[in-house]
Amino acid sequence: MFSGIKEDIRSVFDRDPAARSTFEVLTTYPGLHAIWLHRLSHKLWRANWKWLARWLSTIGRWLTGVEIHPGARIGRRFFIDHGMGVVIGETAEIGDDCTLYHGVTLGGTSWSPGKRHPTLGKGVVIGAGAKVLGPLYVGEHARIGSNAVVVKDVPAGCTVVGIPGRIVAKTDAETSAQRQQLAKKFGFDAYAVSADNPDPVANAIGSLLDHIHFLDNKVTELCQSVNQLGGNVCSELPQVKIDEAEFKLAEQRAAEQRRKEDETSGA
Repeated sequence: MFSGIKEDIRSVFDRDPAARSTFEVLTTYPGLHAIWLHRLSHKLWRANWKWLARWLSTIGRWLTGVEIHPGARIGRRFFIDHGMGVVIGETAEIGDDCTLYHGVTLGGTSWSPGKRHPTLGKGVVIGAGAKVLGPLYVGEHARIGSNAVVVKDVPAGCTVVGIPGRIVAKTDAETSAQRQQLAKKFGFDAYAVSADNPDPVANAIGSLLDHIHFLDNKVTELCQSVNQLGGNVCSELPQVKIDEAEFKLAEQRAAEQRRKEDETSGA
């Protein structure tokens, strides 16, 4: 039990840059509290203590704003960010390392008994306000955009946006992994930097990361060839360091500049 709690807390640090300390996460993250209460109510549900399980889940809803039916099956390192308004139905199944933002509904479309709620594969991310409805399957590492309404199966690695949800394009898993690895090396997260992202700035950053990755590989090959010929190059490459305070200051300056430009254009 305690190992699972520690694992959940570590997953928050991996996915929420606002998290500053273990104590803060432990005491101020309602999404985690909802998950922990659900695990207890789920055990009661499986032990056939149905009313007690429902009562505990209702208490969890009052305390956290997250409604999870005790019959839902949830994997490891599940993270609900912000949490308010999340609804997860009885027959929903959620894989490991999934992330849900506020206002997400994993709902049913039928009054018939049996499987009527979605199944999420590993690593799925669902944006704020999205609705995933029916006994459909969302493939591993798929992403559902904010406020999308999904009523059909989603293949692995795809991004879905709009009402009704439509697949924008399929992200190449190898390219996505390369970008994530390179982004961590440079000190920032490449979340949402994918080939199917409609944001032109994100697309430009993604292209730059691909180009830098290609150049890194070529430089490594060149250094190895020179060293094999008796040279001594590339023994230590300089590390890229980004000052967080300076980065935030630059963001504030850019925001202020945009505000002034908006005021000027409005005048």
